[in-house]
This record gives sequence, C-alpha cells and structure tokens, in this order.
Amino acid sequence: MQLFVGLGNPGAKYARNRHNIGFMALDRIAEDHGFGPWKSKFQGQIAEGRLGGDKVLLLKPETFMNRSGQSVGEAMRFYKLEPGDVTVFHDELDLAPGKVRVKQGGGHAGHNGLRSIHDHIGEGYRRVRLGIGHPGRKEAVAGYVLHDFPKADEDWLDDVLRGLSDGAGQLAAGDGGKFMNAVALRTAPPRSSTSPKPEAKPGAPAKPDDGTAPPAEDGRSPMQKLMDRFR
Repeated sequence: MQLFVGLGNPGAKYARNRHNIGFMALDRIAEDHGFGPWKSKFQGQIAEGRLGGDKVLLLKPETFMNRSGQSVGEAMRFYKLEPGDVTVFHDELDLAPGKVRVKQGGGHAGHNGLRSIHDHIGEGYRRVRLGIGHPGRKEAVAGYVLHDFPKADEDWLDDVLRGLSDGAGQLAAGDGGKFMNAVALRTAPPRSSTSPKPEAKPGAPAKPDDGTAPPAEDGRSPMQKLMDRFR
C-alpha cells in the first residue's frame, strides 16, 4: 500500500490558495480514478482506491500546514508503512508556476508542512514539487502562498492537475520518468510537424525543393551576353 499526501490548510477560505495545490492534486486524482468517498480519519480526510495494480490511500491532513506530520505519522503507523511508501504533493516557491519535479528525500527548504513531516517520519519520503513561483521578497511569502490563484493562472493550473492525474499510475508504480512524461504532455504538448507551408507570393520565384537559393537574375544586356561568350 502507498500513501499519497496532499498538503494544504482545511476550510473553504483556503481552498483556492496557492498553499493548497497539494489538496487540489489529490482531489483531481480521486475524481479521475474513481476513489472511494472522503472520510474523516487520522486527523485528516482520506480516500481509498487503486492506481494500476497498487492500492493507494489519499490523505489531506486537517491539522493545518505546520502540523501536517501528525496526520501523516498516524496514518503510517496504522498501516505499518515506511517513509519510502509515502509521496507528498506540495507547493514549491523555488519552481516557476506550472513546473513539476519529483524528488526523493532531502531537506524541507523551510516549508512548514515538510518540516513537520520531517519531524514525525524523517526525510526518506518522496515529494512531488509543484511550482507556484516566488513573490520576489521573503517578507511577502506568507501573503503570497495564502492568496488564491488568480484567474490568469487557471489554464496552466488545470493542465498541471490533469497531468498529475494522468501520470498517477506511473508514479505509484515507481516510474518517475513516465510520470513526468505524462505531466509534460499536458503542460508542454509537442508541436505538430504537419503544419502547412506558407504559400509563395504572386510573382515570386519558386523555391527549389532541395532547399537551395533560387538563381540570381541575369541583368546583362543581349549585346553584353554576346560579347561575354567570346571572351
């Protein structure tokens, strides 16, 4: 069994905050993959389901962000899980909006939710880092992360959430590469190579099919051409 954890703050007033993108990710996965109804347990909301051949528990801690580890630790102990069985989806200031990265272990970089999880289960869990960008000044961070995503961000945010859901099965299977490919197909789809070539302007010389430049126009007079033949 695996435990997917989304970080955020409980309550309607925080629902669309940048800090709650982890909750949003789990909501999309639960909806798209037919998980069971959300239930109150482990100081949070849980939903059970399967991703591919793996049984997965989704957990949204309701302890508020800076105590998220309490909920995660309780769920881990109940199911006798190891840190390596846990994946945490969280907002990341150090990534541009719409960027996604997967990381195994490491520090918490000052993120209060990750700091709490470190305190309760150690650092050996996997993280899915969801870029929200940085406001530019350290003193502006608190207000920035606790502010709703603006309407201008809705398109890339929806693409990211869909990509996370598309690749959730690969993530559960431990294939980070295929997971990232699924995200990229939503956030940066390949351009078509079959777009029509621009039409030539009327009167313009046709471009040879071999890509070479058309011959330069001969500006010599008929008399000059005749004289050049005998030189």
